[in-house]
Amino acid sequence: MSALVAGLSLSFLLAGADPSSAIQIDGAQLTLIEHAEISAREAGVLNQIYVTEGKTVEADAPLALIDDLDAKLAQQRAETEYSMAKSLAENDLRVRFTRKSLDVAKSELKRSVDSVEKFPKSVSQSELDRLKLLADKAELEVDLSEVEMAQSKLTLQLKKHDLDRATLHLERRTIKAPFPGMVVQWKRQRGEWVDAATPVARLIRLNRLRAEGFVSSKISSTKLVGRSATFLVNGIKHKGTLNFVHPEIDPVNQQVRVWAEIDNEDLSLRPGETGTLYIDEAEIVKGDLPSKVK
Repeated sequence: MSALVAGLSLSFLLAGADPSSAIQIDGAQLTLIEHAEISAREAGVLNQIYVTEGKTVEADAPLALIDDLDAKLAQQRAETEYSMAKSLAENDLRVRFTRKSLDVAKSELKRSVDSVEKFPKSVSQSELDRLKLLADKAELEVDLSEVEMAQSKLTLQLKKHDLDRATLHLERRTIKAPFPGMVVQWKRQRGEWVDAATPVARLIRLNRLRAEGFVSSKISSTKLVGRSATFLVNGIKHKGTLNFVHPEIDPVNQQVRVWAEIDNEDLSLRPGETGTLYIDEAEIVKGDLPSKVK
C-alpha cells in the first residue's frame, strides 16, 4: 500500500509525467544563491540608514548614506566649471570677428592693388606693403582664434571628465543593493565612522534559492543541465530548473553534487530547509544501462 501511495504522490507531483523518468534526491537542502556583505565604497560617517532589518528591497535601491557634504560641494564646483567651459567653447564671437577683419583687410588691399593697376602711382609701395601686412596679420588672427576655440572644446571635455568624476564620487556615498533581496543585518549604526571596504550590511536574496543534493555518477551528466526540477517540502511542490552538475566524482561514494534553482517568489521557502528534489526526464548516460531511470 505504501508503495502505491508513493507512486501516486510522485505521479501527482509531476503533473502526469512518467515517474520512471525522474531522479529522486532525498535530503536536498536549500541554500542561498546570492548573498553579500555590502561594503562602503567611500570613507566617512554613516549619516542615514534607509532600510530596517527584514526589509526586502529591489536591485540598486539605496540602503544607507555616507556623509556627502564635501562630495556635494565638489560636484557643484565641477558643474560650475563645466558650465563656464561650455560657454567659452560655444562662443565663436572671436572667430567671426577675426574672419570679418580678414575680409576687410583683403578688400582694402584689393582696392589698392586695383587702383595701382589703373593709376600706377596712386598708392605708394610702402602703403601696399602695410596693407599686405595687415591682411596677413588678420589671416593669422583667424588661425589663432580657431586654435583657441579648439582648445576651449578640449578644456570642455576635461571639465566634463571632472564633473563625471565628482558625480561618481558623490554617488559612491550612497550604499545600494547590488541585487534584489532582504537586509538581514546592519553591521554599522548611524553616526559611526566607516572606512572604504568596511562591511556595513548583509543582504540575502530569497526569491530564488538553490536546492542541493547528490546523485550517482552513473546517472549524472552535464546534459541534465536545463532539465525541469521540482522541490517537495511539507507536501508543497516548488518548480525550478537544474542549473549545475559538478564535474568531479566523489571517490568514496561515487556521487556527484547537483543543484537546481528553485522559484520562491512567495518567500515561503527558507534557506536551510530540506526536502526531496525531483529531476524530470533525466537520461542515464552510462554504459548499457536503460535510457531512463527505473
